[in-house]
Amino acid sequence: MEFYDVVKTRRSIRSYGADPVPEASLGRVLEAARVAPSGHNRQLWKFYVVRDAEKRRRVAEACRGQTWIAKAPVVIVAVGWKIPFNRGGYMGEMSFMMDVSIVFTHLVLAARAEGLGTCWIGDFENDKVREALGLPEDQHVVAVTPLGYPDKQGFTASTGRKPLSEIAEEV
Repeated sequence: MEFYDVVKTRRSIRSYGADPVPEASLGRVLEAARVAPSGHNRQLWKFYVVRDAEKRRRVAEACRGQTWIAKAPVVIVAVGWKIPFNRGGYMGEMSFMMDVSIVFTHLVLAARAEGLGTCWIGDFENDKVREALGLPEDQHVVAVTPLGYPDKQGFTASTGRKPLSEIAEEV
C-alpha cells in the first residue's frame, strides 16, 4: 500500500472481527515499531502483545471500562521508563513519552498497511494496566491499542480535519 494512502485512510477502529491476526502481519507491525527513531537511540520502550482473552478483558477494564477493546484478537500495550533527561528544558524524566509516541505511530501506520485496525487509547489507568498484566512498577504505560481486522467500519479518508492553513505557518 502506498504510504500516503496509509496515512490518509488510517482511522480509529472500534469494532473488530474474530479473525486472528496472522503472525507474519504482526511481525511486520512490530518490526516497523522496532526500527522507529528515539532520542540518543535509547529505545526505552517495550510492547506487550496480549492475546489471552481474560488479560485483554482486564486491560480493557483498566482503560476506564472500554470493554470493546477486548473484542480485538490482540491488544498491544506500549510502555517506557523514566529517564534522567530533560527534553526541551521542561519534560524532565517523562521525556520517554515522546519516544514511545513516535514508535507507537510507526506501529499504527504499519498496522493500517497490513489491513489491520487500531485505536490509540490514551484513556487508561497506568497502575491498573500494569496490574492487569503483572508489569514492573518502573514501566509506565504510554498507549494501548486493540489490533485486528475491522468488523463493520472500513478504512476511509479521515474527515473533520483542520485545513493545512490552520496548522502550518511559515515564520
